[in-house]
Amino acid sequence: MMRLIVRAGLTAVAVLGLASPAFARPVTDCPLRDRPFSSSSPLMDIILSPAASAALDSVVPGMTKSLPPTFASKTPPSFAAILSVKETAGMGARYARDPASVKLPDMSRIDAALAKVPVTPADRIARCARYDNDVPTFTLKPGHPSVLLFEKINGFKDTPSVNAAHAAFIALAERKGWNIVTTESGGAFNPATLRRFDAVIWNNISGDVLTLSQRRSFESYISRGGAFVGVHGTAGDFVYFWDWYVDTLIGARFAGHPMNPQFQEARVVVEAQDNPIGKVLPPEWKMTDEWYSFRTNPRATGATVIAKLDEDSYKPDGMMGQNLRMGSDHPIAWTRCVGKGRSFYSAIGHRPETYTEPHYAAMLEAAMAWAISDKRACK
Repeated sequence: MMRLIVRAGLTAVAVLGLASPAFARPVTDCPLRDRPFSSSSPLMDIILSPAASAALDSVVPGMTKSLPPTFASKTPPSFAAILSVKETAGMGARYARDPASVKLPDMSRIDAALAKVPVTPADRIARCARYDNDVPTFTLKPGHPSVLLFEKINGFKDTPSVNAAHAAFIALAERKGWNIVTTESGGAFNPATLRRFDAVIWNNISGDVLTLSQRRSFESYISRGGAFVGVHGTAGDFVYFWDWYVDTLIGARFAGHPMNPQFQEARVVVEAQDNPIGKVLPPEWKMTDEWYSFRTNPRATGATVIAKLDEDSYKPDGMMGQNLRMGSDHPIAWTRCVGKGRSFYSAIGHRPETYTEPHYAAMLEAAMAWAISDKRACK
């Protein structure tokens, strides 16, 4: 059975989920269940299918066999869940010592070969196996705000950062007297469960994790006035298979992070000092972390930027010299309205130490308070 920890103030209660994987309904509405194989398919769906793998290798000999272990794992969490064939080939070119010398595979030939592979009942079952219908049950202390801490990860999982964020949010909820529930079950995303929570935290979530019905429930929860708080890896995937999540709820797509070196000290500049989140922060501070860049600026889609990076204070260069510069306007934390709902996202948070850094801890506390309490922020 699934063990959930429910906390309200200083009281901790262990509760058992009534629905375990052994008794839950099989998942039949995973997002890409029936989609034909292509170069845009999740890499995991290709390597789970012997026929699709053979078709790919017929065009690019040995491609599936040459994948590094972190890309080739068929069991979540795995990079294979957040990459496509097209993205994997592009990464090889971008990160090569001499990108101009790399000849990209012919995607039209790959697509033609994969299109001939039928999607079988076994493929559909394999594709849906990384999702779940487990509906947890828990007890919440009446009269206290309630928070759902969600931690289902199918893509990349950096356990130290997940654990550090988990501890930080649990401690914050205890200080504030909030109920907080931790779950790895996508089945928690149903109307009856979600309506019990003032806010939902996505803790470094990577990979597609919700079924189609769970997606609809979450979208409805947010648009009708719910709140979302996401940190770091929650918007750090190379490929997304849910446009609403990345383009509307988050508002920006991940481009990469520095690798030379990966962790650098940078200057964080607080822009929205009259905002409930920004006003608890100093005008600027310096800290060390893994700094994300994005393909688009969330400000362009209506986000309120809380803080941004001074690119002159660190080296925004990716692997093999990938240019990650966004210019003078490089948002790193922001809020946005989605219907009547509230969304806060911070790209800070890879290093475990980050979650106890005083200024960042203050940002997260203010962001949680805003998400839970400021229900008039988005009308």
